[in-house]
Amino acid sequence: MKPPKKSAGEYFEEGIELFNQGRFFDCHEAWEETWKQARGAEKLFYQGLIQAAVAILHAQRGNRDGARSLYAKARAKLDSIAPQHMGLAIGKLRDDLAEFFEIALSEQPRALPPAPRLHRASAQPRH
Repeated sequence: MKPPKKSAGEYFEEGIELFNQGRFFDCHEAWEETWKQARGAEKLFYQGLIQAAVAILHAQRGNRDGARSLYAKARAKLDSIAPQHMGLAIGKLRDDLAEFFEIALSEQPRALPPAPRLHRASAQPRH
């Protein structure tokens, strides 16, 4: 018997967990299911998350050209998203991605920093 299909929200949450575990290919697969059901700006938001995850994966595997290309695509989509979106701290993610890729794409070979993680948006706005 086939298990019931998950909702888009369940796939989204699963993707967040997988991303934070460093399982970037797997989170891409979960978010792709959410992306397929999305429309408009939300579709671009999911696509940006997916591209960020795969860019990190490319960086970890030493594929700098792939990482650079996908990070640029992810950044183009995520830069227009509010700092807090769908319960996530997207502004922090953007900052963390920028720091990660500054090192990952630098001309001087260095060890990669820890991969960025997704954080929940705080209930209280920061002042």
